[in-house]
Amino acid sequence: MSVIQPQLRPLQQFFRSGPMPCPYLPGRVERKLFTRLLGPYSAEVNSTLSRAGFRRSHDIVYRPVCPNCQACVPVRIPVGSFAPTRSQKRVRRANSDLTLAEAPAAATTEQYRLFSLYQNSRHGESDMARMAMADFAAMIDEGRADTSLFEARDAEGRLVGCMLTDRLTDGYSAVYSFYDPRQDRRSLGSFMILSLLERAQADGLPYVYLGYWIAQSRKMAYKAKFRPLEALGRDGWFRLPNDPTD
Repeated sequence: MSVIQPQLRPLQQFFRSGPMPCPYLPGRVERKLFTRLLGPYSAEVNSTLSRAGFRRSHDIVYRPVCPNCQACVPVRIPVGSFAPTRSQKRVRRANSDLTLAEAPAAATTEQYRLFSLYQNSRHGESDMARMAMADFAAMIDEGRADTSLFEARDAEGRLVGCMLTDRLTDGYSAVYSFYDPRQDRRSLGSFMILSLLERAQADGLPYVYLGYWIAQSRKMAYKAKFRPLEALGRDGWFRLPNDPTD
């Protein structure tokens, strides 16, 4: 009689990066704990680590372990409790002419043109603004873990917004979004998150993960506008106090 051995999963190896200048808070040092997404268990590992406060970039899943700093706070929106503010309702109305469709996680020239327009307008000093088409394709293609792209188009079919998204076992992770910076009145960044919340609700998924919120960083301030908002602390996920401002 033969005995079939149970399938053994490979150990997940973690590494710590060397010190680098913090990209968000001047004068501070950044270090990361990270691992790579490889093999058939990538989506499962990504889901598990996202619940533990990690974030995906390419085929790397990381979490800050910076010395003497805990400014990066993992946050997520509980879909069932989310209540849009007056301004968020206005964003929905302002973009009622747009359509949102899910597309495979495969880079296109159309997406790259919009990405470059966004980077040069909003983040011209960053390394991402210098990304070529091959670099952009790598960002989309590497480390896919049940990954897709949500594309927003206007009535003429023009691409005006795009969000790279991972589907997790308990929600969606908004990996990266970019949009037409010339259409400020639309607040397309907020629109993409609101649309992802609607998709999560339709799919019966309880959370939308937004990555890290940094109270002292203006670039990250928009995340605090989605309430209620949960943060990950030493004792697990907890709800942040509501901000009375709209």
